Amino acid sequence: MAETHPDTEAVQRMWGEFTAATGVEGELVGSFAFGDSPKMADDLAQLVLTGPKRATAGLHLEYVRDGEAIPRPGDHWIVLDGRGGPVCVIRTTRVDIEPLDRVDAAFAWDEGEGDRTLAWWRQAHDRFFGRQCETFGIPFTGSLLVVLERFDLAWPAAATVDG
Repeated sequence: MAETHPDTEAVQRMWGEFTAATGVEGELVGSFAFGDSPKMADDLAQLVLTGPKRATAGLHLEYVRDGEAIPRPGDHWIVLDGRGGPVCVIRTTRVDIEPLDRVDAAFAWDEGEGDRTLAWWRQAHDRFFGRQCETFGIPFTGSLLVVLERFDLAWPAAATVDG
């Protein structure tokens, strides 16, 4: 995930608006930006808002290294843009942990990036995860475990986004 510092006040304001409008109870698990650059964070957040992006993948070892809990179905997260501003609320619907080389075409489609094919997904994610592995000082291999998270757009509602 991008090293974006959240606008904490704006994140809390969005969470309050979401819970007031929907009646959802519980705690916000956290906020994050997709990718590893402000531009990537902006582009991927827009894919969530416009509909094709309903999944994301992260290296399992990043969760372990950072001491972060693996997402669970029912978790709510706020997606940030490249400047740390809140864009939307998502709700995790499914989580699987698989070796990178076992990711399938259905997941690539759900991730909603590029042309949505498995070939495009592998090429893009091999580069992305390769950069992360270099930073972590470990070799990149297809056997690395990835956390495959599927989610729904919870806020704003699709009708609000579409106009």
